[in-house]
Amino acid sequence: MTTPLRVLVHGGGIGGLTLATALARRGHHVEVAELRDRLEALGVGIIQPSNALHVMREIGVLDECLAAGFEWEVLTICDPAGTTLARIPQPRMGDTPSNNGIPRPALARILADAATTAGAVLRFGSTIASVKDDGAGVDVTLTDGHGGRYDLVVGFDGIGSPLRGHLYGDTYAPEYTGFANWRVTLPRSPEVKGVVMSTGNLRAKALLTPISAELMYLGAVFAEAEDFRPAPERAHEQLHERLAGFDGPIAEALAQVTDPAAVVYSRISQVTVGEPWHVGRIVLAGDAAHASTPHLAQGAAMAVEDALVLAQSLDSADGVPAALTAWEERRRPRAMWVQSLSRAVLKQETGTPTTPEEDELLKIGIPGAAHVLVKPY
Repeated sequence: MTTPLRVLVHGGGIGGLTLATALARRGHHVEVAELRDRLEALGVGIIQPSNALHVMREIGVLDECLAAGFEWEVLTICDPAGTTLARIPQPRMGDTPSNNGIPRPALARILADAATTAGAVLRFGSTIASVKDDGAGVDVTLTDGHGGRYDLVVGFDGIGSPLRGHLYGDTYAPEYTGFANWRVTLPRSPEVKGVVMSTGNLRAKALLTPISAELMYLGAVFAEAEDFRPAPERAHEQLHERLAGFDGPIAEALAQVTDPAAVVYSRISQVTVGEPWHVGRIVLAGDAAHASTPHLAQGAAMAVEDALVLAQSLDSADGVPAALTAWEERRRPRAMWVQSLSRAVLKQETGTPTTPEEDELLKIGIPGAAHVLVKPY
């Protein structure tokens, strides 16, 4: 469509800023409402697999991501003692690298700079106070007093999406999987030149992920009660207790964990919106529509794919409703496949019983999934 649209992106995370950049570069008028007061992202680092890096190239920030991060090509699998079991080369999408680990704050800065340079307006400390879709447009009031009438409102507002609640109430509340993620940023060991993953012990998994020339993070997944939270003063000790059965590179990294404030804990939950992801001119994307477990390292990748494909759909469709229908037809099968396989991998790695459908998915394995996901989306 050739007429510039007025678009509100609700949520200034990875997916929202990618969409803002892609749309603003196409000449649309874009505003981003982000609840946080500052740009800094909560968390440690993430993996940008090749399909995510392909999107970064499309919005013009690939070189910045690679400069801020750490490229890697081989996944190393170890047993709990630290003995290497396999080294698995990772595929590429076109000529983009296989993977890039990057600190979340660095990626947030890169994407925010790209969005503002393209012409998008970022409003921090702002969220939707009221929203009304009359079919021809969406009237929105923001809590900072801004807002107005938009042609499209996009909810890239995360797993607890307020816009999802507006559309569907609590029907699609996050489902806790029974497992949680522990992560802590550490100086990168010189031998950690790609992800090193240790599995097969105590229904748990631990991994080391390089995220820059200087940094890596230690991550661990354990079964945890839904109401459990680490004790603020001894979170590092609780992580040590859980990783006591691991040796080798995991134990070497764990020895550096001495500050409880450095430990980031998050429950692993899932969201599956079974009804349409768009109602009228309001659409849910990324974790708001299809949050997955992290076991394929594809959560952020699915969000940025959502963003780019939505921009492309608006390019070619005759009107916003048609664009949203075309977008969801492309995105739902891929995102749901990733979500289902990722959940199945979580169960497999932790000794949790799987369904017959999950057993079929698991036949492809993580290497097979990686090869599927570097094909065009």
